[in-house]
Amino acid sequence: MTQTVTIDGPAPLTGTFFEADTPRAVAVLNGATGVPHRFYRHFAAWLAETQDVSCLIYDYRDFGASACGPVRDVTASMLDWGLSDTQAARDWLEARANGLPVWLMGHSLGGLMLARHQRTQDIARVITVCTGPVHTTDHPWPFQATVRALWFVVGPLSMATFGYVPKQVSGLGSDIPGPVFKQWKRWCTTRGYPAKDPCIPAAPMAAFSCPVSTVSLSDDTSVPPNAVARMTELYPGTNTEHLALTPQQFGLKKVGHIDAFRPENAKLWPALIA
Repeated sequence: MTQTVTIDGPAPLTGTFFEADTPRAVAVLNGATGVPHRFYRHFAAWLAETQDVSCLIYDYRDFGASACGPVRDVTASMLDWGLSDTQAARDWLEARANGLPVWLMGHSLGGLMLARHQRTQDIARVITVCTGPVHTTDHPWPFQATVRALWFVVGPLSMATFGYVPKQVSGLGSDIPGPVFKQWKRWCTTRGYPAKDPCIPAAPMAAFSCPVSTVSLSDDTSVPPNAVARMTELYPGTNTEHLALTPQQFGLKKVGHIDAFRPENAKLWPALIA
């Protein structure tokens, strides 16, 4: 069964809940920056229908189905999305878990701040996909040139002109609110940013006692495997298992940063939750 839901929190969020007939667990999938929650619907349906895992997907505040006004008026930051909204979505799910194990899943931004959640010891499983504390110098060339142009040229010019970064500039297919872009840029151009951004609360040591899997894709130029391998910076003291995947393992030509959740790449989905 699939239903549209409203998640109460610091800001109202709109999402979709895919409920398994006989669930063995419940999961929330926190999306990547600028990726609407509908993009994940095929994966969420697969979890519910074939893996007996009910799955919640949703849009961050003031974005996608959760938008409530012009993008130029958005005041939400990347930390609001990556911490406050992921906590609110998880709280909504836990209130309906009926004692079932709770999984936290994050794609890119969606996995960055999970160790800073409340009640982390209550989680049964953590899976992050293409998530890591990436720095500009981690990107391979020539993609690094594209990223530098976004951070230092076209992004700031767009901010000065429009007050946000249009989708035609971001290359993500969605407009990026101004405060989100500013914090995103600061994080990706600062080495060791979790300890240097005063807005980010410190993560407790060994926040999770459950299995934590960090998945990378070999052809991901946005958050390359070496950046994913540094997830210990975000999850201090936690035993994380880094699963390095290649498209060729699954008979695929390419996957990259975003497309792991596209239905045409469903061959790799069992590996994500293995």
